[in-house]
Amino acid sequence: MTQVIALDGPAGSGKSTTAKEVARKLGIPHIESGALYRSLTLAALDGDVEFNGQMLVALAKSLPVRLTVTDRGVRPEVAGADVSEAIRGARVTERVSELSALPEVREWANEQVRDAVARHPGRAAVLDGRDIGTVVFPDAIVKFFLVARPEERARRRLLQDGETPDADRIAATVADLGRRDEADASRAVAPLKPAPDAIMLDTSDLTFEDQVDLVVAEARKALS
Repeated sequence: MTQVIALDGPAGSGKSTTAKEVARKLGIPHIESGALYRSLTLAALDGDVEFNGQMLVALAKSLPVRLTVTDRGVRPEVAGADVSEAIRGARVTERVSELSALPEVREWANEQVRDAVARHPGRAAVLDGRDIGTVVFPDAIVKFFLVARPEERARRRLLQDGETPDADRIAATVADLGRRDEADASRAVAPLKPAPDAIMLDTSDLTFEDQVDLVVAEARKALS
């Protein structure tokens, strides 16, 4: 039986860093679904490929774009190259929501994520994204939906990108995140929303250690 701990939420809510540490503490792999969308976005931009669902899926299969299961976990690859760092650039971030809204791309990505979980020994994993608990693994054994105040999300995103979170940058990033939230929440396929049975977790005023401990405690109860 597949045992998935799902962490969903908007950008900057802390879900990816939290999921990675939760997985480490539980001794199971962390699979970031967003890395697939980012990897395909990178490949499309590098290859000057139109953002057309069928063309993008064909590109993904031909290169290939995939999640590779290793002894250390799961990593995103494009044509056999590890793109874990390359997919974090601004040009990918600016276009990934557009690509991830395409139904054909989402179907391809969901299949890749499910396959990665199935191929990993133990068939247990921590996954984060925007529709893990609603679409990809609606039968996840425990689901979380992480949120945070816009200013806090912006501050975290700037720090993650190595920038100084001053007032002007925070304001600009809040606006950028707002546009991405709107795009993710209003898309026709798998919109960003919490699963009915998700545990809502506001991370605005929590330390990183506190939010990890909260998720780990619930996950251990579900896994026992």
